[in-house]
Amino acid sequence: LNRRQIASLAGLAPFVRQSGRWKGRSKIGGGRTALRAALYMAALSAIRCHTKLKLFYRHLVSAGKPKMVALIAVARKLITILNAMLRDRKPWQPA
Repeated sequence: LNRRQIASLAGLAPFVRQSGRWKGRSKIGGGRTALRAALYMAALSAIRCHTKLKLFYRHLVSAGKPKMVALIAVARKLITILNAMLRDRKPWQPA
């Protein structure tokens, strides 16, 4: 699967709700709830321990993104990394 498909499957893809002139915020939802919860906890751990993901999170927050949006972006990046590991059949490489 590509990164958009895998994020949608995990329930981490942003969906925009707009109608006519009304413009709302994007929200995540759908997908597999248990997988989304597991990725959320993994992202929390990653922003504390994984160097590259910590820097990615800090960059998003310093750019003005809300902390929860930045955390979900880390979860999306994490699932993309895991998908690439499965595709290439390679083990986890520490940062």
